[in-house]
Amino acid sequence: MSHRRLTALTALATLLLALSGAGLQVAYAQPKPAQLQAAGSEIAFTTRQMGVPVEGKFGRFSAEVTLDPKKPEGGRVSLTIDTASARFGSAELDAEVPRPTWLDALRFPQATFQSSSIKAAGTGRFDVAGKLAIKGTVREVVVPVQLAPAGAHHVASGSFTLKRLDFKVGEAEWSDTSLLANDVIVRFRLTLSGLPSP
Repeated sequence: MSHRRLTALTALATLLLALSGAGLQVAYAQPKPAQLQAAGSEIAFTTRQMGVPVEGKFGRFSAEVTLDPKKPEGGRVSLTIDTASARFGSAELDAEVPRPTWLDALRFPQATFQSSSIKAAGTGRFDVAGKLAIKGTVREVVVPVQLAPAGAHHVASGSFTLKRLDFKVGEAEWSDTSLLANDVIVRFRLTLSGLPSP
């Protein structure tokens, strides 16, 4: 092999390695996590006690969302909720919810959600699968999310239904679903800054 040909091959190999390195760097670059804006953000829940709707909210929670709407499969969602912050607007109920029969906030101060995959489900819509942990029990859930611009921010919203008894919420006599429904509808609205535009 001539010296000139060897030099050309070496140069070509060096160029390919450089391009490959640059390509890998671009492929694994992640957008910065969005910032949760407390104003306009909410996590609420509704159940039924003897057929009558009962609504509550969590007063303290945090979220970390890393998402490029054009490439959702590379995104991540992490949510942490302070279980002792659950409020129904009734002093009696608010004092009851953190107790062991319900959310047992002393032993389990946080409920968490950690995504495992994000899939596009239409324009501005995504299916976020992951693990929901409440009161020491972990279940796989799929949460439908709608993402929409709102001025300088984006709003991620949606709802899903969980079975409270799957997480041992409402034990002893409260496990009777004729008294308190097993279904709990969770609704959320997260106002986020710093997400890339679709």
